[in-house]
Amino acid sequence: MAEDQQNQINIELTEEIAEGEYSNLAMIAHSSSEFVIDFIRLMPGLPKAKVKSRIIITPEHAKRLASALADNIQKYESSFGEIKYAKDTPSFPINFGGTMGEA
Repeated sequence: MAEDQQNQINIELTEEIAEGEYSNLAMIAHSSSEFVIDFIRLMPGLPKAKVKSRIIITPEHAKRLASALADNIQKYESSFGEIKYAKDTPSFPINFGGTMGEA
């Protein structure tokens, strides 16, 4: 068996997961051993936002994800132009424990 075949991973994507979940806000918290990323759907005019998905990853995988996102953003902007930030981005003083960032 070739070495590249040994390193292949068979990834299953169910129909339900393939549909995806829309999110327009991410809240990130971390501890010494994990990063917790909550993907949230914030709807205009509604006082409540729902967490649609929570992903928990190791610090190493968080760093790999950040690198992969940066690489893909660079490729996207090379093809479609610079991504602009919205001028009306809301500020969230929410803290759900630990150190947190927003994306």
